[in-house]
Amino acid sequence: MLKVGLTGGIGAGKSEVSRLLVSYGAVLIDADRIAREVVEPGTPGLAAVVAAFGDGVLTGDGTLDRPKLGSIVFADPERLATLNAIVHPIVGARSAELESAAGPGDVVIHDVPLLTENGLASLYDLVVVVDASPETQLDRLVRLRGMAEAEAKARMAAQATRADRLEIADLVIDNDGPLDALEPQVREVWDELTRRTADRA
Repeated sequence: MLKVGLTGGIGAGKSEVSRLLVSYGAVLIDADRIAREVVEPGTPGLAAVVAAFGDGVLTGDGTLDRPKLGSIVFADPERLATLNAIVHPIVGARSAELESAAGPGDVVIHDVPLLTENGLASLYDLVVVVDASPETQLDRLVRLRGMAEAEAKARMAAQATRADRLEIADLVIDNDGPLDALEPQVREVWDELTRRTADRA
């Protein structure tokens, strides 16, 4: 098994890279998806978030109001750290469960948005970074996701810098250009990952 950490700044295009890698045969463990699951109604995770942030972060039907919580934590590093301290250990435990279910010859892709910020590079056999310029990230967040520019900039500022991400990268996928330029790069990375997996067998 080859354990790969996949990361990139918000708006860099990591989700598309994940989708392509899965289409080639990778086993995907998506930290964002797991993070949503562990704060669903009735979970200990949601109870801990409400205890820390109050009932105001719940919608009328008792689910987590993600935009409301996001507006609180992304403007306040201390509150963000509080949220991360609640969610990350639960996500880590669930990710380990899923990884243990993968086969010995699998390439397991851990899609981890905050890999750099949380110093997690050493957990993986190698790290793949999806890279895009801050200008490209901002354009995608505003144009494609409909974010206000100020919110998009705040989200970007709450993450590691581009230089910090590139510093921990073993392989870099440049996603500054159009979508059709992405697929050949991801295919090349996949070929490298499968070669390394075979070398470990």
